[in-house]
Amino acid sequence: MRCFGFLKVMMFFFNGIIFLAGAAILGVGIWVKVDSGSILSFLGKIENAPAELSQVLNVGYLLVAIGALLVIIGFLGCCGAVRESKCMLLLFFIIVLLVFIAEVAGAVVILVFRPLADELIQKFGTAAVRNIKTDYGENPDITGLWNTTMSTLKCCGFYNSSDFVDSPYYVNSDKQYPPQCCPGTNYPCNKTEADNVTTVTGCFPKIRQLIDDNTVVMVAVALVIAALEICALAVSMTLFCRIKSMSP
Repeated sequence: MRCFGFLKVMMFFFNGIIFLAGAAILGVGIWVKVDSGSILSFLGKIENAPAELSQVLNVGYLLVAIGALLVIIGFLGCCGAVRESKCMLLLFFIIVLLVFIAEVAGAVVILVFRPLADELIQKFGTAAVRNIKTDYGENPDITGLWNTTMSTLKCCGFYNSSDFVDSPYYVNSDKQYPPQCCPGTNYPCNKTEADNVTTVTGCFPKIRQLIDDNTVVMVAVALVIAALEICALAVSMTLFCRIKSMSP
């Protein structure tokens, strides 16, 4: 009985965390869809972007779906353990199992279709640079969104400062680059000054570097999540079988 009680407490505790995490992700997803000034809105305003980018723009819906799923899983786990409900525990087991299978399938798809992802990134980069050369310094929305992105990420352009050459800002400012390309200097941000700055890279290399630097962490987190899911499957089935055996 002590072991049974311990499993119930652990089931309630961990699923309570899952419930709260799901609520947070759900809130972020709703915020992303509502906030027109978010980075997703910025991506959507880039003209001639590859058609495949529409899948990326749906990340807000993806966050809402993931958050809602986690809320449901957390609710079923907590209530199933507290109320000793066989139906809830079995439903919890089935959903977690389906999620685990989907994650494994997703990992396989990412590994198999990685070259397609690189091709998509290349297409998007071409569209992003074209967007800078066409609208930066002329379209207030595009200019403001690029400035916000560069200030937040401490970067300059999509690939580098040369992306701004021949842009409306570059032409109308006597061949100067945005000040974000020359941080910490009081001189006009021209090509010479921008080339001398070694601490600022393009936004895409900056994001890619962040991903590369945290690859080990992301893999470790994925493995931990997989291990927790397996434990959740084992615990929920154990409780289900125990409760079933105790039922008259």
